[in-house]
Amino acid sequence: MAPEVHEGFVPVQGYRLYWKSVGEPGPAGTIVVLHGGPGATHEYLLPLVDLAAYGYRVVFYDQLGCGRSELARDEAEYSVDRDVADLDELRRALRIDRMHLLGSSYGGLMALAYALAHPAPLVTLTSASGLASVPLTVREMARLCRELPPPFPAFLDRHAARGEFQHPEYLAAAGEFLHRHLCRLTPWPAEVTYSIEHTNSAKYRRMNGPNEFTITGTIRDWDATDRLGEIRVPTLVTAGRYDEVTPRVAESIHRGIPGSELVVFPESSHLPFWEERPRYMDTLRGFLGRHPEV
Repeated sequence: MAPEVHEGFVPVQGYRLYWKSVGEPGPAGTIVVLHGGPGATHEYLLPLVDLAAYGYRVVFYDQLGCGRSELARDEAEYSVDRDVADLDELRRALRIDRMHLLGSSYGGLMALAYALAHPAPLVTLTSASGLASVPLTVREMARLCRELPPPFPAFLDRHAARGEFQHPEYLAAAGEFLHRHLCRLTPWPAEVTYSIEHTNSAKYRRMNGPNEFTITGTIRDWDATDRLGEIRVPTLVTAGRYDEVTPRVAESIHRGIPGSELVVFPESSHLPFWEERPRYMDTLRGFLGRHPEV
């Protein structure tokens, strides 16, 4: 029997945010899932509905300005602090008192920020290719760019210096980077393509920058490394061996959060819940099962 699916909109700080819930509330608890971008949509995270078959309610939503949620009236509202505040209000609107929180990529950054600001509702925390330090992530991505096969590093250097981020050579090099470090599947899953094609470019540019590995937006200096020791909730940190948010970034989070667990998926890049889906779900189920909602 297929799990129950509910969806709708809730008012959050003056805007309507879209949400979708798969599965019914029960003893296993509720998993709230945070998408990345900043500015993407929840669709690329839909493999996590697999967990509904094991008694979890899985809640997705589109952050402010993303997917089916309303656009901000002022782009200055696109910020980490606003996204964290929205999540807490959305949680309350959906009457979720306790939750397992999973954040992917930028959503992982956001999950860490939420855990620091609002630890009480959390049963567990999962950083799925998330980041605690944007400067460290930028350095690691620069290394990955240098390690691309020729002529791609030269293309990136030449055209970035000129601000030619739409030049065909630059785009070819960026595409090579993405197929190595974002998703190594061929072809990409339709849900992944959908989320990329429907990313809010205004939010992405403002907060991130022109592309994945050129982070010049408002989050460029965001770094919570020195505060990770304040997080006491059971935490799982996952990454792919070839991840654009590299295992070194994941290791820095693991070292910072006392008692956290780290799993690196050997055949994956940024989306191991697609690239090694059965193993990822088994890993996540095992972690959640060791920390049930009480």
